[in-house]
Amino acid sequence: MKEITPTEKITATVECPASKSYTNRALLVAALAKGISTLRNPLFSDDTKYMHLALEQFGVSVRKKDCTFVVSGTGGDLKCPRKEISIGLAGTTMRFLTTFAALSPGTTQLTGGKRMLERPITDLLKALNQIGVTTRSLKNNGCPPLEIIGGGILGGEINLAGNNSSQYLTSILLSAPYFKNGTTINIVGELTSKPYADITIDIMKTFGVTVECTNHTRFHISAGQSYHAMDYTIEADWSSASYFLAAAAITQGEVTLIGLNSKSVQGDAGFLNVLEKMGCKVERSSEKIFIQGNPLNGININMNSMPDVVQTLAVTALFAEGETCISGIGNLRIKETDRIEALETELSRLGAGVESGEDYLKISPGTYIPNDFETYNDHRMAMSLALVGLKVPGIRIKNPSCVEKSFPDFFEQLEGIL
Repeated sequence: MKEITPTEKITATVECPASKSYTNRALLVAALAKGISTLRNPLFSDDTKYMHLALEQFGVSVRKKDCTFVVSGTGGDLKCPRKEISIGLAGTTMRFLTTFAALSPGTTQLTGGKRMLERPITDLLKALNQIGVTTRSLKNNGCPPLEIIGGGILGGEINLAGNNSSQYLTSILLSAPYFKNGTTINIVGELTSKPYADITIDIMKTFGVTVECTNHTRFHISAGQSYHAMDYTIEADWSSASYFLAAAAITQGEVTLIGLNSKSVQGDAGFLNVLEKMGCKVERSSEKIFIQGNPLNGININMNSMPDVVQTLAVTALFAEGETCISGIGNLRIKETDRIEALETELSRLGAGVESGEDYLKISPGTYIPNDFETYNDHRMAMSLALVGLKVPGIRIKNPSCVEKSFPDFFEQLEGIL
């Protein structure tokens, strides 16, 4: 249990941790490249640990050295894992490895923690079946554990449902340069979380592979491309930055964030615009981001492009004047927990007015009482709900260690700005 200490206006300078999204993509790309890559300033967390340990079972050497990962790439010549690979609750690792595993010889089995075994992956399995990959859900429920028959991937034409997760698309894209033929992925419906596809395309381009993207509806990877080993610096994480931006907004304080890429393709960089719309003052430069909190107003906003900061916004909305309506978030129901249901439960217990639907959440401020928040073993529930305690006395966070998934020293950094 972690108790949060209320505070007056925060005045702080914060350096945010590296991006989990970029780190896990870079690890897999470097594993496929031929030669040694040095990944500087990576995120060391539970999710990236599961990725690097899994890659080692495919014959990839990944060494932690000071503040780097040193990856000895295989040029796509992978080994077959000798045992089942467990990836805990690391969703990106599960999705990305599902395609990657088919490049190796033999059969791979992927499993994970309890919630991971409830998270659907049928859309990806169906897509891979279209290009000759034999994959199956071992419990026949469309969820892990999975069995993937390796031996290489032909490539070709794929129709992929886009409404549930962009990680299915990323899984195919990352490994596609090592398919035997060119590959075209046609998105059926609207692609959710488009900026995460942009992150994938960005890192692939940096490592030497071009993806032709047409309006986020068609993606083509020509045959004969390969990744180049390189020295690569992971950029800081805008999802992690959101908690400190919100802390300034909630306390009407001032926070300066350093180390962030102000021109990042990370969708969560858009959270700055959200807080501006609510009333905050924001200054951007290549060196730093400055935010000054002001009285907040409720807003109506579609957050489909930045789902990982919905919980941060929901907590910020508790301290705004008027109702906030957050829409376009249906895919939050298949995250580490059903985040819409979890937010409704916890914020209602606090004393807020909350209404939810299949893909929306409405929050009206109320009179708040001390509370012990459940986190549902979800790192983003823990970090966002902790912000309530900056203004409301008697807030405690259950299972605070779940932040190890993406931001291991979150609570130390939060205490450091109080």
